[in-house]
Amino acid sequence: MNKEIFGVFGDKDEFERFRSEREFDDIVTSEVATVGIRDTGLGIPGRSASYSGDLGSCIIWGEAYPNKRGWSEPARWLLEQYVEKGKDAVRDLNGSYLAFIQHEGETVVITDPIRSWECFYTDDPGVRVFGSDAAAVAKTIDNPTMRRQSVGEFLHMGVVLGDKTLFHELSRTPFDGYLTPNSVNELDRFVYDEQEMDYVDELADRLQRAIRLRSRQPGKKGLLLSAGYDSRTLLSQLPKIDHTYTVGMPDAQEVKVARRLAKQYGVDHTTLVTNDRYITPGEQKVRDTNGIKESIHIHHAGYNSEIEVDTMYHALLFDTLLKGFGHKRTELKLFGKTIPTKRMEPNPDPVEASLDNFGYLPDHSAELAEQYTSDSDAAGKFVRNAIDAEFDRCWSRTDDVQNALALFSIRNQPTIPSRTHLADNYLESFIAADTELLQWHLQTPPEYRNTSTVIRAIRQLDEDLFRHRPPDRPYTSTLLSEMERFARRKIPFVTEYQSAWPDRQKVYDRYNLDQRLFPEHETIHELPSRHKLRINDMVGWVAQCSENRVNPTDVLHLPTEAKNTDDAGSKTNGADEVPSEN
Repeated sequence: MNKEIFGVFGDKDEFERFRSEREFDDIVTSEVATVGIRDTGLGIPGRSASYSGDLGSCIIWGEAYPNKRGWSEPARWLLEQYVEKGKDAVRDLNGSYLAFIQHEGETVVITDPIRSWECFYTDDPGVRVFGSDAAAVAKTIDNPTMRRQSVGEFLHMGVVLGDKTLFHELSRTPFDGYLTPNSVNELDRFVYDEQEMDYVDELADRLQRAIRLRSRQPGKKGLLLSAGYDSRTLLSQLPKIDHTYTVGMPDAQEVKVARRLAKQYGVDHTTLVTNDRYITPGEQKVRDTNGIKESIHIHHAGYNSEIEVDTMYHALLFDTLLKGFGHKRTELKLFGKTIPTKRMEPNPDPVEASLDNFGYLPDHSAELAEQYTSDSDAAGKFVRNAIDAEFDRCWSRTDDVQNALALFSIRNQPTIPSRTHLADNYLESFIAADTELLQWHLQTPPEYRNTSTVIRAIRQLDEDLFRHRPPDRPYTSTLLSEMERFARRKIPFVTEYQSAWPDRQKVYDRYNLDQRLFPEHETIHELPSRHKLRINDMVGWVAQCSENRVNPTDVLHLPTEAKNTDDAGSKTNGADEVPSEN
């Protein structure tokens, strides 16, 4: 990857067993830990920072904003705060980051509160190795073995849940967690604590401050713009956006509205026209998945040559953190379709409520399961057991099932690879990870975390935001919008609403990806395209970090039920392994 943090809990000689010092922009070293950092943003205010001095050393990798006193030297400031407060020092660090701190023989790596950057680690080489790039860390493992539970989760949901990876020997630092030379644990920054306040006013004020804080990035600035509410809010509030980009066909409704929004705010717009680049999982795109999330969400990955900006903004996770994407609301049957209402479901089944939050497609997963079992409900059992096992880990941070549903979605967010790609190629700002916005999420009751609250808040920022409505939401009311959607389907000669995204199956077939991805595996050609792309993601990622090559057909050798596997990544007796090609 272009940007990376990589370290060893050992001296410089241990570090050089695995990596060359020349690969990094800066190295901090001691007898207990050596860490390298590579980042074009190193030293830019709000970006990565490095410091070594009498007190020890510190690296902040990613995007981070300390309080005003630490603005000029954030890494030095964080180290001094650590000397005074210990791990609580990171409570005052705003942003999306991994932080390494070394002081008087103590060393620790800490994630941001929502683990928006993963820290992968392994003990397999005889010393604990860690880093932001899963493939780079996995390369230090002598003989990695694939975890079948993870393979099953990736295939059926497009995401590996919890702290696991595709390999037994490779793990992830926990959500809101930290890593030391011989331990791994969680912090308590992200804990639900509902408060009384004016939720609309507070959200409007915090959004404005979060956007303004990240508005000073250097160079030419771009924005990934859709027709929805979130990205248009950034368009209206960032003081200078030079260019906006939308993936799709020029005549698509989504693209047309995005163009109108760009024109409204006087910003140039480019349509990244849908072709095979939209869906083809190239090597870099696959690497950005880190082997734990599917690449399909990186819609913009094939268009780097057409994006001419230095800084890129996006509105990832606004729907999850601010609008309650993970919540379960009561439903209304209308025109043969189920429509969620504003009322919260009083006692939802958390497993059933979470099924739609990932890439689980029941009918398609059933087709996949036919490859390895005669049990018609094998896929459903597998997915439900996997979610149930992981959902139990949410209760330590809340006692409310709706908050637990939200947390489960945040902890296992499948769309994160899209920002990984952006951050690796541009100076990227993850505005939804702002500390004040996270606190709003934690302090606001679930019934107020919804689209209605967000709309009222952003109206305070700019009433003119709604001049051009999203094509599938002509009204603020979900019910009225669905009624018009139904009418458009039934009335002759009236144009129906189009999906916001191109038809993946049509793109897959048009560019003959079966022959391009699986020319020697015709049995895979019969599977649904979404699952074929997931197989390619896994096989491609393993090929980048291991001398072993996984046969795509062997990836289908799944257990018929979810197994209880430890999250430490320890190797089993071999019964849970997927065969490899030599």
